[in-house]
This record gives sequence, C-alpha cells and structure tokens, in this order.
Amino acid sequence: MTADDKVKINKLPTGVPGLDEIVGGGLPEFSFNIIAGAPGSGKTTLAHQFVFANATPERPALYFTVLGESAIKMLRYQQQYTFFNPALLPDAIRFVNLSQIVLENELDAVLDEITNEVTKFNPAVVVVDSFRTMVRKPHDGMELQTFIQRLALFLASWQATTFLIGEYAEDELRDNPIFTVADGLLWLRQTTERNSIVRKLQIVKLRGQASVPGLHTFRITNAGVQAFSRTFGLTAGRRDALGQKRLSFGIQELDKMLDGGVREGDSVLVAGSSGTGKSVLATQFIAEGIRQGESGIVAVFEERPQAYAERAATLGLDLEKPQTDGKLEILYLRPLDLSVDETMHSILTAVQKIGAKRLVIDSLAGFEMALSPGFRADFRESLYRMIFALTGIGVTILSTVEVDESFIEFPFSTYSISFLTDDIIRLRYVSIDGQLRKIMTVIKMRGGNHAKDIREYEITSKGMVILNTRLTNYQGLISGLPVHTGKSSVEEAALHDENIKKNS
Repeated sequence: MTADDKVKINKLPTGVPGLDEIVGGGLPEFSFNIIAGAPGSGKTTLAHQFVFANATPERPALYFTVLGESAIKMLRYQQQYTFFNPALLPDAIRFVNLSQIVLENELDAVLDEITNEVTKFNPAVVVVDSFRTMVRKPHDGMELQTFIQRLALFLASWQATTFLIGEYAEDELRDNPIFTVADGLLWLRQTTERNSIVRKLQIVKLRGQASVPGLHTFRITNAGVQAFSRTFGLTAGRRDALGQKRLSFGIQELDKMLDGGVREGDSVLVAGSSGTGKSVLATQFIAEGIRQGESGIVAVFEERPQAYAERAATLGLDLEKPQTDGKLEILYLRPLDLSVDETMHSILTAVQKIGAKRLVIDSLAGFEMALSPGFRADFRESLYRMIFALTGIGVTILSTVEVDESFIEFPFSTYSISFLTDDIIRLRYVSIDGQLRKIMTVIKMRGGNHAKDIREYEITSKGMVILNTRLTNYQGLISGLPVHTGKSSVEEAALHDENIKKNS
C-alpha cells in the first residue's frame, strides 16, 4: 500500500473552543464515541455543541433521550447557551424520546427502534443520552455485548458519527465492553478543591489520530463548554527572528544599566518587597512601549483595571487612551478557581488580538492566589509553560514578585523561578543615616553585559527616578544594613537631598 492508497478520514469540528486542538484537529467522521463522566460534568452540553456545530438539513442530527430528562426540559436549559440555534429545529436536529420503549422492552426492541428512526431520518450525527440508563436493567453479559456490537456496526455502516453519553466510574474502564468497541472516549471530571470547583477532561482513547495526552482544564460559561489545552501556545512557531532589538524602560539610567534595555523576547523578573516600586517600574515599561508604538498587555490580579489606570495617571502616564485606541489591554484575572491554562489562553488571545509586544504580569503572588489549590502545587511547571509559549512568539514579559526582606540573605523570588527568567532586577530597602532608602541592582542578564553598580532610586511624581550618584561610600548595601566608609553622613545626606530635588 502506498501513501496515496490510504483512506482519508475527515475531521469534524467539535464546536467547543479549544477542544479541536486537544483531539488533534477535530473528531474523526463516522467514529463511534463515548462521552463519560459524573452527573453535572458537562457531558450533555458538550454533545449539544457538537450537534449544533455540524448539523444541517442535508446532514441532520438525531438525538435520542433515554430515561433522563425529557427533550423539552433539556432544550429549555440548553437554549440559554449562545451556541443554541433554534432555526436548526426540527429539520437539521431532531429529538426522539426512547424512555417508554426502554422501560417496556428488551434490548432487541430498543435497537429496532433506533434502527427505524435512523433509517427514516438518515442522520449524519447520532447521539444517545444517556446510554447508561438504557442498559441499567439486568442483562446477560453476552446479550449486552451483542447489543453494543450490533449498534456500533449498524451506525458505522450507516456512516453516522455517533456519541453515547453515560455516567461511568473510572474503575469500569477495564470490564465494560462498550469501551472496547468505542473509537473515541472523552472523560469529563469535576472535583472540589477546598472552595473551588475544577473541571478537567481527558482523551482516554481516539483511534487514528494523535491527541494531546493528559488532563485539560475546561470551563462552562454562557457560551457552553470551553477547553484549555495543556499545550496551548507551545506548538506555535516563533513570530519572526527577533534579532538584537532592545526595549527601553523609559528610564535612561536603567536602560544604561541594562546595556541599552532588555532584549526583545526576554522574560524579566522584578523582585522586591512591598512598596519598593515594582508596579511603578512595570507601568513605566508598558507605557514606554506604547509611546514607541508597541502594543501591550497588563495582567493584574490584585486591583481592578480602572484602579491600575488611575494609579498610572498619578505618575503622569495615560493608560486610558491606549485602551480606547486598541493599543493596550488590562486583563483582570481573578476568579478563585483559575487555572494557568485558562490564564495563558486569555493572554495569548489578547496578544493575537492587538499584536502585543510587551506583557506585564503584576504580580506572581496575586497570580498564585487566584489559582485553585490544585494548580498551586504545579505553579513553577505552569509558569515555565506559559513563559516558554509567550516568549516563543516574541512577547517580552515583565513579571513582578514580592520577596520578604532579610538582613542575612538577598533572595530573588519566593518561587525558585530565577532559572525561568532571562533578566532579574532586584529592588530593596536599605537603612542609611536614619532613613529608609531604596536601591536597585541588575542581578542577571542573559546575552548582555549589564552594569554591576548598585544604584539608589526614588519614586516621584514622574515615576521611578534613579539618582545620579552611586553609593560608593558604603559596604554591605545589599544586606540592607550598610556600613559607612567615606564621606561624613551629613555630606552624604545633603547630596542625597540635592539629587531628589533635581529629579523631582
């Protein structure tokens, strides 16, 4: 057999955002599939989305309901989703209730009824919801297996894409014959983690094509089911060759310390304790990009977008107009059951929408707190995936992280993630001559020769300002308790005050 002789299997869109990527481009046409999971996990909604995405008057869908909720009751709730299109009823989508036949007859009669309806309506898609209730009555094991095989064979020969929906437990995977016959098995889970509800799906089986392995987060909204692949964004190619372009912070002295600015496509970590100006520096970074014609995104977890823009205005930075002009998006990501995959999806969607070059994540601590407890355990691994995906398409990321000050250590992050970043800028307080002052230093810069100076800075009405003079008369500055070695403390204090006036 040559490559030209192979049978080509068409792939049908699932109608579920994000799911096509997980299953490998769509579900195989004419396949025999099972959607399994506990009650309330979203099985029926997922099936309806597939039906409404594929059914047409020429290639209709036949939806059998069995012993569960009636078709009228089901449709009453399904109409609330935006994917629901009443114009498709009843010519493109037809509902048939098998409850009475299942209650009064054996499996052969049920199969006959399904066969008659399929023959009469000639559907391209068939759904049985819930198949599990159809076979709950006591049956001989061989009788049940024969029924399943005959049903699968009939629907496959009719060239219908089929879905059987059922409430199954995972320990039934080994002994239930239905799972052996199925071409595809989609398993939906819903778990409680403290006060959060987390929904995940897994493609346990899918014949003929490669699906993305593992558990994938999904959410049910007024648009229906939306899936978030674990590999979302990781398979995309780089936007362009990035070259040697440097991005400015809009702070001349800091750009000099960074050998002209951070490289495009780098991941930058700004670390410091509360009040050291991490958010101020991040805001100036995004505002400078907009000033230079580069669109930007700010993902905030600890304050509302309006409050973020108002705080920027106190520094003389206008973030309102860029939002109106489509050059800036401030994303507020704060549901208490957030997943990293969902966050990545929101950010990448915004990046593609406005063509963003810069991204600020403010802050990693807020990000972690927004995650459901189960996702916090894998925070480092999740950050790696997100940073790799975003920098891979040419986005420069600046993340802020709060660290606890110590007078015996100089930590860069509470998450041990410094290896994930290309550049690290460390901010901290120091005690000098009875004053609490601020210093910064560039700890790390891949691919560049950064300055090794320790510089003092102030937060003024113009934002962060690095003072002109270096603190050369002190030892142990990064300890927070430096020792004076040169000029008198009076001279040093006078020079410090003069620098502040000059830059204010």
